[in-house]
This record gives sequence, C-alpha cells and structure tokens, in this order.
Amino acid sequence: MEVGRKTGNEGSSDYLSILSGTSQNIVGIVIAAIATLGANVLMGRVLGPKGFGVVTLVTQAAFVTSFATRAGMDMAVLRDVAVEVGVSRRDHIRTPVARAALIAVGVSTVVAFVSVVSADAVRSLFSISEELGRWAVESAAVGLPFLALANVWLSATRGLKIMRYTLYVFWAGQPLGWVVLMVIGFRFSATTWMGAATYSLSWAIASVAAYWSWKRESRTWPATPMVQGALGRLVRFAGPRAPAALFSQLLFWTDLFVLTRYASESDVGIYSAALRGGQMIVLFITSVSLMFSPFVADLHNRGETKRLDGLFKTLTRWTIAATIPVLLVLAIAPGSALKVFGSEFAGGQTALLILLAGQFVNIATGSVGFVLIMVGRTGWDLVVYAGSLIMNLGIAFWLCPRYGMEGAAMANAATFAVSKWARLALVQHFVEIQPYDRNYLRLVIPTVVAAVVMVVVHQATGSRWVADLLATTLLGTLAYGLVYLWLGLTEAERRGIAGLRARLAAR
Repeated sequence: MEVGRKTGNEGSSDYLSILSGTSQNIVGIVIAAIATLGANVLMGRVLGPKGFGVVTLVTQAAFVTSFATRAGMDMAVLRDVAVEVGVSRRDHIRTPVARAALIAVGVSTVVAFVSVVSADAVRSLFSISEELGRWAVESAAVGLPFLALANVWLSATRGLKIMRYTLYVFWAGQPLGWVVLMVIGFRFSATTWMGAATYSLSWAIASVAAYWSWKRESRTWPATPMVQGALGRLVRFAGPRAPAALFSQLLFWTDLFVLTRYASESDVGIYSAALRGGQMIVLFITSVSLMFSPFVADLHNRGETKRLDGLFKTLTRWTIAATIPVLLVLAIAPGSALKVFGSEFAGGQTALLILLAGQFVNIATGSVGFVLIMVGRTGWDLVVYAGSLIMNLGIAFWLCPRYGMEGAAMANAATFAVSKWARLALVQHFVEIQPYDRNYLRLVIPTVVAAVVMVVVHQATGSRWVADLLATTLLGTLAYGLVYLWLGLTEAERRGIAGLRARLAAR
C-alpha cells in the first residue's frame, strides 16, 4: 500500500495514511521484536554470556559502523525522493538513487577490507580473547557493503511513502533470516564466528530483496541524467549526516564498549542483554520515524507547517501510547524479562531500570531527530550528536570503573535525555513545531490502570518467571488497551478509525 495518497481532504488523508501505515508497522515490529529476541536467546543459550557478549559486540559494531559507511546516502535519498515525488518530478529520481547506492557500497567495501586486515587490533580494542573471538570480527565486517545497499534502496522506497518493503525486508526478513541461518549454522559450528557470519549473510539476502523492491516501484520511470548541481546538493546534505548517523548509533553502544575495559566478559554479556531489553521500547518510535520522514520532507518543502505540526503532535502521542505497555512490563518485572536470556542474566535488572529512564525520554520527545534531518539541518544534527558522544564517553569512563554496568547505564540514560531535549529545542527554533498538546492527558488513566494490574499480577506469580512475564504482559496490556479505547482516543481518531474501517470494507 502506498502511504500518503492525496484525496480531497489532504489533512484527513495524512492521518488515515499514517494510521494505516502504523498498523502495518505494528505487525512488522512484533515480528522484528520476536525475531530479535529469538536470535538473542538462541545465542545466549548456545554460547553463554561470554559468547553472547562477543557476538553482540561485533555485530552491533558492524551495524553501527554501517551508519557511517553509507556516507549519509540513505537519508539523502529518502529526502530527495520525497521532495521530487511531492512536485511530480519522477524522472529526476532513478539516477540519483543509483549514484547514492554506488557511493555507499564503495565506502562500505573499503571499510570492510580495513576491518578484516586489522581484526586483531579490533579484538584487542574490545578485549575479546583470541580463542573466543576467532574470525568473529572478520565475519561481521564482510556484511558492511550489504548493510549499505539494503538501507539505501529501502530508504528510496520510503521516500515514495511506501513502508511495506521496509517492513518485509528490514523489520521482518533480516531478523528472521538471521535466526534461521543461525539455527542451521550452529549445527555445524556453535561458535561466535558462526553467529557473526550468519548475521552478514542475512544482510546479503536482505540487500537482494531491497534492490528488487526498489526496481519494482521505479522500473517504469525514465532515468534522465542528473541536473547540474544535483549530485553536489546530495553530497552536501549527506556530508554531515554520515558522521552524525555513526554517532547516533554509537550512543546506544558506546557505554557497552567502554564497559569492556573495566568489567568481566560475563558482566559485558549481562549488560548486553540489559541493553537489548531497554532498546525494545524504541522499536516503535524508530518505525514511526521512518514512516514520518518523507511526510516531513514533502510538507516542509511545500511550506505546509501547520499540517506538519499536527502530524508531529499526533504521531508522538501515538508512539508514547503504543510504548507504555512494554515500558511498564520491563519496569515492573525486569528480572523476569532478563531471565529470558538465561537465569544468569537476571543480575542486569538494576542496569535495565536505569536504561529505561533514558529511553523513556527518547520516546517522549518523538521523531525530533528525523524532523531536524528532513528539513535540511544536518549540520546542527551533527553538532548535537558529536556533543552527546563526548558526554557519553566522559560519563562512561568516569562511572564504569566505580559502578560497573550500572555506571554504564547511567551514562547511557543521561546522554539520551540531554541529546533528545537539545533536538527538541532546535526543532522548535528552526521549524516552529513541537509535539505536545493537552491530549496527552488521555494517557494517564490507561497507564495507571495497566500499572496497577501488572503489579498485582507480578506479585501473585512470585518466582515463576515464565508465568510472571506472560501473565503480567498479557493481562496488563489487555487492561491498558481496553481503557485506552474507552478514554484515550480523541474524537478525530475515532472518526479516523471509522474511516479506515470503511476503506478496508470497501476493498
């Protein structure tokens, strides 16, 4: 389904389109969360905390590095495609996307080669033992070109306001593919390098699927040469974005990398699981931001600030509303959540609670980072990320030697809070929009009811962590959903849901 199709009432169409796209995203997020959890549980149970920590380090290092090796071309392509489609210039799209993919794969290949030949230095940097980490760094590094290609082509399809390919390939396909490939690979070699190699292979398959998706949507458009200065504009936009994208991902993992200098391999593995648990609540905002980005570029380019402001407010509230049940479960039953990885991972529950505080601020400020990027303020985006990274490193090096994984968690939480509030101030200044209104009060009663139900269920199930996690999640989420449908929806949202049902019934 193509999101963003215009009707006679464009404002109403935007809300219906985003509501419909959000429904698709929920399915994709659930699949991604289950698949990612499955991959982590499989690694944790097969490789143990030490092996789990190594695979998490090398695969996340590859994923984080890929944000820089894409050279900013993924976001540049998304913005460029959205703007050109918004003014009906489809003949100006295919050639820039092809050039962007070529630049991204070229940079990624060079970095992958350097990573492979300097693998021993990388292992030393992260304090990975030679025996445990043999070939793991190399196996993760070879996936960099495929990560770049997949994300550039998927960004191009999102620029068309089409989300389904990102759901199929990025959210669902790659995580599920990794699980399947790991299950097969561990039968031959239950090692850290196999966990990393199957990760790279899953991205190779994803890149093929992403190329097919873009080709399918753009094959009928003429591929005219780029107009004079177009490549320069693309590169100027992407220039600050490349390091900023790297810094943005490093913020999720820098404290883990610092912790490796001061903690045992077991503690690093336990903190890796806590990070994974804390990051579960950002899956929804990430998906919504990816969907919202082309609307920002298009509406800002056409000067429709009022519509953009309304969408920003509504989407942020939806994001918070959808995240609250997961946040409550992790806050009320952190030990049970971490025992999914294995009983020895329960020691990370204090760190998880600290991490959740920072991620709540991340959720509560909405897609401010994507708004800043899509309106062309990539320079300011880089400034904030550079400052945030310095802050994260400083706090982590200060607190990790004293408090271990809890110190790392404090660095993570403080950095996310400061970084997101800074972006919020910049968006208010440059774009004159902000995500808050009185409709947020509608979330209070559903949240309180869900919290009470979850606490009661958690206390009743005692030490049986499987029953605790399942019952707390299901009953608490059910209570939240029922009360939210009764009190949380605005009148406009009720009309929007009715309109969506009518559209679906008419098909």
